[in-house]
Amino acid sequence: MARKSLYRGLAAVTATQSVSALLDAPALARQYFGNDAAWYLDRIPFFESSDANLTSVYYYRWSIFRAHQRDLGGADGYISTEFLNDVSWQTNPWGSLNDATGFHLLEGRWCRDRRFKEDYATFMLGPHSNTRQYSESMADGVWQGYLVDGVAADAVSRIDAMRAVYDAWTGDSYDASKGLYWVEPLRDATEYTISSIDASGGYDGFTGGQAFRPSINSYQYANAMAIANLAALKGDTATAANYTGKADAIRTLVHAYLWNSTFNHFIDRHYASNLTAGVSYWQPIRGRELVGYVPWTHNLANDNATLAAAWSHMLDSTKLRGTHGLRTNEPSYQYYMRQYRYDAATGRPECQWNGPAWPYQTTQVLAGLANLLDHYPLSSASGVITRADYTRLLLQYVALHYNPNRGGTLALEEDYNADTGAPIVGLPRSPHYFHSGFVDLVLTGFVGLRPRSDDVLEVNPQADPGAITYFRVDRIMYHGREVAVQWDATGSRYGAAGLRVEVDGKAVATSPTLTRLTVSNFAGKAPAAISRPVAVSVQVLPRGSSAVNTTYPVGSTSVSPDPNVNSVHDAIDGRIMFYPETDAANGWDSPVGGQQVWYQVDFGKATRLQSAEIAFFADASQSNVAPKSYTVQTLNGNNKWVDVGAAKYAAPVANGITWASWAPVTANKTRILFTPPAGNRVRLVEFKLFSELVTA
Repeated sequence: MARKSLYRGLAAVTATQSVSALLDAPALARQYFGNDAAWYLDRIPFFESSDANLTSVYYYRWSIFRAHQRDLGGADGYISTEFLNDVSWQTNPWGSLNDATGFHLLEGRWCRDRRFKEDYATFMLGPHSNTRQYSESMADGVWQGYLVDGVAADAVSRIDAMRAVYDAWTGDSYDASKGLYWVEPLRDATEYTISSIDASGGYDGFTGGQAFRPSINSYQYANAMAIANLAALKGDTATAANYTGKADAIRTLVHAYLWNSTFNHFIDRHYASNLTAGVSYWQPIRGRELVGYVPWTHNLANDNATLAAAWSHMLDSTKLRGTHGLRTNEPSYQYYMRQYRYDAATGRPECQWNGPAWPYQTTQVLAGLANLLDHYPLSSASGVITRADYTRLLLQYVALHYNPNRGGTLALEEDYNADTGAPIVGLPRSPHYFHSGFVDLVLTGFVGLRPRSDDVLEVNPQADPGAITYFRVDRIMYHGREVAVQWDATGSRYGAAGLRVEVDGKAVATSPTLTRLTVSNFAGKAPAAISRPVAVSVQVLPRGSSAVNTTYPVGSTSVSPDPNVNSVHDAIDGRIMFYPETDAANGWDSPVGGQQVWYQVDFGKATRLQSAEIAFFADASQSNVAPKSYTVQTLNGNNKWVDVGAAKYAAPVANGITWASWAPVTANKTRILFTPPAGNRVRLVEFKLFSELVTA
């Protein structure tokens, strides 16, 4: 389908008319998500722009969000994962990691189905999460979510948990003599930085090298402000004043101690000493790093021309600017791009932050730059960096998503060579890595919807009109209202030239140029209540765990012995993904077709069952297809398998969701039966069962 037909345009629309050029969401969903379109249709804002790659990556990043929503079953609901499959350092059995939680919450706040971010925030601040495995900005992520949905009750309910996490950092990672926080770079999710490499004498840098860093101090500043703002929302003025004071103190001391006038940059100071290596407590590190822009990400940096000069370094090809990405430190550093660590199983390079481009910090830089251009008037007026630079850097980030090692397909990985654009690590765990943000950058920066806590709708696009001739995003759920933002330089795309903001389908503000627009008296509405059907079939133990066959629910198959025994558990692990890469595969593969097979779930107790969410994977090149039909059975009291009654079986869908329902039945075991077509096999990605009627 041609891209120009994917909106419902009007022959003659003026900017003041109430009608809108609504994007054709069903067609866009089908184009970018195929048979899985139904999942996205009512959950995401739809977007297009004159840059085709930007548009494609926007939808690809929603597919990453979708693939990383893991259903834990029971009261825990959904979490966002960082890797598609299990890694050894995750928090087991749930598979959570907290280093990218801030990004996950910012992406999730734009999902119209609030369940995902709300379940996730509750889990990550709850007893099952390793809340301080890595430095984090989780409290800020909750506050930022509130700025979009306006639901105060959910956000303020987490204040006590936020305070506990914040105060724990103060208890073991705070130097009272300096008034700043310190962290080991590995625990900052950035192993092999200048501080850790130099603290080792240049011999390593994976561990050690604790430092006072711009990152953790910016996170604690943002978390303190989030707690203060939420406490004020609750009417707790004492807590609000207490945490505002903490934030103000951090801000003052970061400027006093971490701004380095020699480098004109925020940099680390060493906390750990190694005099043999020439490293001592409080000594500044000997180079610039990309992490020095994080104070702008969280609005800690002051607004003045002196600090704005730091942004010149990311425009300089001898410093932080690479041809294909932003370097994490500069080529002048003695150990720039020296590879220290390799994966034992494959011999491939492992993760390092001594020069490679990382989507993680690229996200932080672009968010910080959007903040500077939006509400740092003195810094913006200095002219050091402009809207054109923002758009160029965003499109450079877009290009990193097209993986040259995988035929140019959309497959984001961990880190990249900033001068070639090629992935560095490239391990089986790497594809479609959710360790960064993108949707939030597009909506708050490029499109420019600036979330606020008051009754003002504000839009200030950072898209460069010299590079972008049109864009439109609609179906944004903001404070319970439907918001759309549209730009058409000439009027040839949507029938109305200029910038246009719509609320509930009607234009409320326009401008002939890309500029700031505000709408006063923007009255929000309560969003729809969250629906939380609970899956009873999910088993969250990691693949290969010795307990997967003894801890209920337990999966088993008709194949004996099953050559895919390690993947039997995948079909009830709460993960649904349809990526074609074999190293991103998840699910149980049947034998090649011809005979009927079954997949069984044993609950270990009598369990009410009424519906199922079934996911089949298909890829002709891998001989995987969906079955032509299927049947669901339960084991009755006479120990006989019987078909469920009054069954309503949707036709099997490949790479999407197949729904089935039946008359309520109580059983200890259930199974799905199907026959793989001749010459092919069926991959059952997930067989998710519910005690209630769930149909979408």
